[in-house]
Amino acid sequence: MSLTDYVDDVQHIGIPTTDLTQSIAFWSSLGFTKVGQFKNGEGQVAFMRLNHLTIETWTMAETPMRPGAINHISLNTTDADKTFATVKAAAFKLIDQHVQSLPFWEHGIKYFNIEGPNGEIVEFCEIVKG
Repeated sequence: MSLTDYVDDVQHIGIPTTDLTQSIAFWSSLGFTKVGQFKNGEGQVAFMRLNHLTIETWTMAETPMRPGAINHISLNTTDADKTFATVKAAAFKLIDQHVQSLPFWEHGIKYFNIEGPNGEIVEFCEIVKG
């Protein structure tokens, strides 16, 4: 099993915000279109898309407001469970000990995170097709 069997592209880049309305307006002014907005616990999350690039921006309690405050890079996976098994077998540093889910999009998402050698977070995310 290889990761390239299940990972086919970058899915989104996650950027936290203290003001979701302001962030949506900013990305919109750059030509992005809001393609989804969801409740996420006590906060909100919006997905903004321009052609092939999707930005996930969301409110969180402690947002690092400094240059380069990207929270994660998400890779699209066609099968989160098989990708998780492959990553675990390859001994990557797991942040999540199992596949997570959220009720985003029509049928939800399945995802998990690993940590890179510099503390960077890489998310593997499957948009469930139904």
